[in-house]
Amino acid sequence: MPFPESSGDPENDFFVDPQRCIGCQACVAACAECSTHKGVPMIHLDFFDRAQSVKTAPVVCMHCDLPSCAAACPADAIKRTEDGVVQSSLSPRCIGCSNCEVACPFGVPKIMQESAQMMKCDMCYDRTSAGLKPMCATVCPSQALYFGPRTEIEKNRQNKPVNTFQFGRQMVTTKVYLMTADADAPLDLDVVDFISQPELGEEAPWA
Repeated sequence: MPFPESSGDPENDFFVDPQRCIGCQACVAACAECSTHKGVPMIHLDFFDRAQSVKTAPVVCMHCDLPSCAAACPADAIKRTEDGVVQSSLSPRCIGCSNCEVACPFGVPKIMQESAQMMKCDMCYDRTSAGLKPMCATVCPSQALYFGPRTEIEKNRQNKPVNTFQFGRQMVTTKVYLMTADADAPLDLDVVDFISQPELGEEAPWA
């Protein structure tokens, strides 16, 4: 059963647990219904190796404390709210240059061709700022997307939440947590982690 509509607790966080994703795409459909997205989903599923596995993972904006997308924007069109949510570009300012797409270490921002504007997951800010859960977390049947108290998810999950990531020499801290088996150190991510290497028997670091 999905979690209740109301978050009820101001100390809620957003958690992504890829191991629980069942690929149903309920999150994608629900995201498109968010009133600020105009019918376009801002979340998608990654398929790890469709020839070998049905394994999927939901991809949402991680809402970095120091967002590279905003730093790379020449038009100063990307803003971060006081509570840490990195929002989509401001329509009057965005010039559709794609710098944000290249700069984001998680590959989240997308330029919408119809409007030539960058749009991305904003954690359903119209809902979370009013005490409601993001649409995706509300409908996720396996709770791969969870919005609630950290104490609750730590009590009920074997994996632990991580929000510090190492990309080469860059350390990135995020508002959103990724559930992983190893939470003792920053999660070291590299582009090769997202390339299927079945001959080496390697798994993605969160698997």
